[in-house]
Amino acid sequence: MNSFLTHILNPQHTIWSISLAILALTLVSCSDSEADSDPNSPKLTGSVEIDGSSTVFPITEAVAEDFHKANKGVQVNVGVSGTGGGFKRFITGDTDVSNASRPIKAAEANKATENGIEYIEIQVALDGISVVVNPNNKFIDCLTVAQLKDIWEPDSPIERWSDLNAEWNDKEIGFYGPGTDSGTFDYFTEEIVGEAQRSRSDYTASEDDNVLVQAIGGDRNSLGYFGYAYYAENSRSLKLVDIDAGSGCVTPTEESIQNGTFKPLSRPLFIYVNTRSLQRPEMLAFLEYYLQNGADLSTEVGYISLSSAAYEESLANIREAALQATGR
Repeated sequence: MNSFLTHILNPQHTIWSISLAILALTLVSCSDSEADSDPNSPKLTGSVEIDGSSTVFPITEAVAEDFHKANKGVQVNVGVSGTGGGFKRFITGDTDVSNASRPIKAAEANKATENGIEYIEIQVALDGISVVVNPNNKFIDCLTVAQLKDIWEPDSPIERWSDLNAEWNDKEIGFYGPGTDSGTFDYFTEEIVGEAQRSRSDYTASEDDNVLVQAIGGDRNSLGYFGYAYYAENSRSLKLVDIDAGSGCVTPTEESIQNGTFKPLSRPLFIYVNTRSLQRPEMLAFLEYYLQNGADLSTEVGYISLSSAAYEESLANIREAALQATGR
């Protein structure tokens, strides 16, 4: 008999071939099933537009990156135009989420209402504004709130370290801080100078805290301030200054920020959510991911997380708002 016919008519070989075929079909079926259950498979599509605070940016960016890994069909764009700059876009409906290192102002809220923008405020973490100098500075370890006011108030006469303390060197101080659109600028000036937006103007300003970090690290006579996470990430190139609000010098740490003993520069951090955007499934999914993972990611990037109950309450509020937005 022809060897080919002998081969295909061999009963044992036929059974083995059929078994292999069944196995192959089973593997394909399992593979398809596993693909359907794979969290990395792109089920959601669309985009989420975010802008605002450079202080909140590291948290939201970390959430966005992890969310995108699990939802590759969704593009999350996170800008850094400062809290005020973010609100300018948010209250006109240009963004879905606004990162904010201060609460929304009455004028901004009124403008949002005029534009038909409804929103939810969600606290996502805690921060302690950090005053820093160059690590080569060996004579400053602590500043009082009164000294900070003297330094940063409008038309301040403080130009050299010796103007603060005759025992300090006579070098001119290089001043660095957030721009006027920054929530950090608003909070710091209100708490230290006594009125939001009142500040000396002869300083190097930037809405990008990374720019400030590099500048202070490169200037031996620098003095500046920004969010705690930027110090924590760059502690080798910066020196942290303790603050004395009247009860002794206190270092901003996770504990002192969380329990409020780091006064007066401990503060809450927020995101603001356009409720109309919650009609889109990718938007709701992103916020659910944010609130389910925000505690770990806030800590990971150097901020202080809230209690589990706080995140759970915000998650419930978001889901309720989404139901109302979709008319369910």
